[in-house]
Order: sequence, then C-alpha cells, then structure tokens
Amino acid sequence: MTAIRSEKEQTESTGEDQNLVAASDVEAGIRDFVRNDIAYLRRPAPGTAATTDVPLDSTAEAAVNNVNSLIQRVAGTSLAEIESLVAELEGLRDLLHTEGQRVQREISGYAQLSQAAMKSTRLIAENVAQWKRTADGLRNS
Repeated sequence: MTAIRSEKEQTESTGEDQNLVAASDVEAGIRDFVRNDIAYLRRPAPGTAATTDVPLDSTAEAAVNNVNSLIQRVAGTSLAEIESLVAELEGLRDLLHTEGQRVQREISGYAQLSQAAMKSTRLIAENVAQWKRTADGLRNS
C-alpha cells in the first residue's frame, strides 16, 4: 500500500522531527558538558605525574559554549519566574514590616489610653470616697 501524506501530516511530522533533533542536540550538549566538567577528575593530581594543564581544544570549547547557551535558554524562563517571586516576596516582607510597626504603634496608643483610664477611674473613686466621708460627717454632727 502506498500512502500519500497530506500537507498537515507533513508539517506535523516535520515539527516532530525538529523537536526530536532539538532534544537530541540538548542531550548531546549535556553529555559533552558533563564529560568536560568531570574531566579534571581523570587528570593526574598536580605534582604526581604531569604538572602542566592541558588546554581545551576548540571543539571542547565550542561544546561547552553550546551547552552554556542551551542551559541559558532552558533556564531563562525559570530564572525570570524565580526573580519575579523574589521581588514579590521582598515586597511582602516590606509590607509585613510596615504593618508590624503600625500594630506596635496601635498597641502603644492603647496602653497609654488604658493607663489614662485607670488614673481617671482612681481619681473618681478617691473623690467619691472623700464626698462620702464628708456626707457621713455632716449627718453625724
């Protein structure tokens, strides 16, 4: 059987092929990056065998740069979201700080008001007791 593919099927398969190629490029870049990243572990320790550093060849540098650019593209969105969350959290921290200061001022105001009310109540009670003594003294005389 011969199947004729429509334009839609061809564009879908082309898009899938591009995604597969991009995914394999990312995987290859990550493999190269990891290989180059742990390469220093395979090198002899300084002072044991060879003390000269081996410079990276141009293909290794290109692979590292390619991996770096891939990681930056992949991580760019995540980093932007993290930065916006950090900014939002900093704003909330500032809001909580100012609200905490406001609540402290309110509590201080209520404490002063309470002390004034207690002083007034004590003064009124003393005056009433004094009037009562004066009234009792006038009745007894």
